Amino acid sequence: MPAPASISTLIVDDQMTMRALVRAALNQIGITEIREAPDGEAGLRSLVSSPANLVISDYNMPKLDGLGLLRAVRSYAPLKNTAFIMLTGRADIDLVARARQFGVNNYLVKPFTTQTLKQKISEVFGPLG
Repeated sequence: MPAPASISTLIVDDQMTMRALVRAALNQIGITEIREAPDGEAGLRSLVSSPANLVISDYNMPKLDGLGLLRAVRSYAPLKNTAFIMLTGRADIDLVARARQFGVNNYLVKPFTTQTLKQKISEVFGPLG
């Protein structure tokens, strides 16, 4: 049962408002060690220089989309076990299947509630303490 404060998190989304909403929800859950990146390329650079326990990434972004970021994380040995939750505006069965094929831990459909986010994180890490 990990303490929420011990889960370092990287939010990757090209929309500043969505990053702010995810950050606010994480803070309510008790996760406070949070970094942000505006696209998959910046997110990958951030992870390589300073790994995180959890990545919450949008699917649809410029430069490198969420699936590309997921594939890069899973193929880079130091990061391959990083928990990864895909954030998407659509509950597209094909997208979810492809994300699972590439090793996503969970997915979250927008709009979401703080409770739903907490549930998705708990499904990855176990109950939050």
